[in-house]
Amino acid sequence: MNDKPPVVDFATDWDHTDPAWVKDPYPIWDDLRLRCPVAHTDRYGGAWFPVTHAGVSEVAKDTANFTSRSVIIADNRPGDEKLPAPIGVAPPITSDPPFHALARKLILPAFAPGIVNALEPQIRELCNNLLDEVIGDEVVNGSLSYAKNIPPGVIRQMLGFPQEDTEKFVEMVHVITEIIDLPFEEREPLFQPVEDYFVAQIEDHQANPREDLTTFLLDAEIEGQKLAIEHVVGTMVLILVAGIDTTWGAIGASLWHLAQHPDDLERLVNEPELMPYAVEEFLRFYAPVTMARLVNADMEYLGCSMKEYDWVLLGFPAANRDPVVFKDADQFIIDRAENRHVSFGLGIHRCIGSNLARLELRVAIEEFIRRYPRFELARKEDVTWSPGQIRGPRNLPLRILG
Repeated sequence: MNDKPPVVDFATDWDHTDPAWVKDPYPIWDDLRLRCPVAHTDRYGGAWFPVTHAGVSEVAKDTANFTSRSVIIADNRPGDEKLPAPIGVAPPITSDPPFHALARKLILPAFAPGIVNALEPQIRELCNNLLDEVIGDEVVNGSLSYAKNIPPGVIRQMLGFPQEDTEKFVEMVHVITEIIDLPFEEREPLFQPVEDYFVAQIEDHQANPREDLTTFLLDAEIEGQKLAIEHVVGTMVLILVAGIDTTWGAIGASLWHLAQHPDDLERLVNEPELMPYAVEEFLRFYAPVTMARLVNADMEYLGCSMKEYDWVLLGFPAANRDPVVFKDADQFIIDRAENRHVSFGLGIHRCIGSNLARLELRVAIEEFIRRYPRFELARKEDVTWSPGQIRGPRNLPLRILG
């Protein structure tokens, strides 16, 4: 789909949908970190990409100079209106202070450790049901047959959506996070079915209330006022998309690693006490998420002449491999003891769903390696990766070994 000219120099013309970046971004980031810690591109109307831990951290924590009104890079920008506390299209991730704190506080209880941990039996059952469907297969697609189906099954039940709509959720992810190369006039109409779906779910919940996150949002209040329907829809979209694509990518990347590192796989099988450390190292080394900000006004920042409404892509995965912060940053160390990675973000927008993501990742790996203690890539050249801001294998054929 990407028919744009290829990138020649990522320091001055980067593109996160370029085939070289999509296939293997890590050498690109290593090069940029050495010679251009804040890369620039004129694509997408102008964008910056800090690759050091320090640069990413500074931007992520600066809500005065950068707005979160839009977090997915595309050619279009949100409206020019200057709102002191915009709700944004997917609160709270697209909300700025002071409204952000209210929107975030509202949904925090739904992702508290106790609530999330209670989902473990359900997640474990889902993983085993998926593995049962491929019993006897010599080659199992670790992404399409397994990782892709775990997060939608969990999020769908939290929101109270029909089980048969799982494929619709995956298509929504594709529309919102991946097809950013389409001209906006072609991409914008694709959002309407997404909105229509959520409105229909809201209407069904209003007619048939039940105990789930959708009903909770419909009943919730901020400062004595029920949430606007746009707020409810936006938060549901955020939970669905962020909860699916990111965890799908993390589970798939972890299996991709284990398929190529039999020593790590053997250790996890034989030393289950390593799993908490391994999960954090998978998250650090293969962090799936980059988030965007918009520059609020023309300014000099990180030594760069940034313009109003320039994009800034926060390279959390690149920051996780910064040797200034992490010892042996370019090595996957399965029992790494000290691991303060930034895979879930920094500052006020740190991921609310981190407890759930960790749980899904841990259970998904545990059940896969329990069923298949030995496996490898079937054909390395057949592995494909998602473009855009959420990274993970989309096609992952794994050969099951005896």
